[in-house]
Amino acid sequence: MIEQGDESMKKILFGLVVACSFVVAENYTQADRILNMQKMAQAMQDMQSGFFYNNLDIVKAGAEDLKSTIVKIRPTSEELNNKDVYERWMNNNTAMTKRIQRNIVSRTDVIVKRFENGDPRQALQEYSKITEQCMKCHISLRKW
Repeated sequence: MIEQGDESMKKILFGLVVACSFVVAENYTQADRILNMQKMAQAMQDMQSGFFYNNLDIVKAGAEDLKSTIVKIRPTSEELNNKDVYERWMNNNTAMTKRIQRNIVSRTDVIVKRFENGDPRQALQEYSKITEQCMKCHISLRKW
C-alpha cells in the first residue's frame, strides 16, 4: 500500500518532469532561423576575411562559428504544425537538411586543415563548395 507521503512525492516528481519537458522542448521560430542564418553569413564573411588577411585564427573562428550554428537549423514549429500534408513534407525535409549540415561541417574542417597546411587555394575551393551547399538548401527547401 502506498502511503500518503509517497503519493505526494510521486505527484511532485511527475510535475517537475512535465515542467522540465516543456522548458527543454522550446519552439524553434522563424526569428530563430533568421538569427541563425545571420550568424552563418557572418561566419562565412569571417572565413573570407581570414583568407584575404592570410590569418588562420580568423579562418578558424569563422569555421567554428559556422559549425556551431549550422547544427541548430531545423524546421520551425509553424512548419511542423502545418495542416497541409504536402507543405509539411516539403518544409520538414530533415534528411536533406541533415545531409547538408554534415557536408558543411566536414568542409569547414577541410578548410581549416588546408589553410593550416599552406594551401589557401584548396581552402578557397572548399569554401566555394560550402556556398553551393547553402544555395542547395535555399533553392530546394526554402523555395528561392
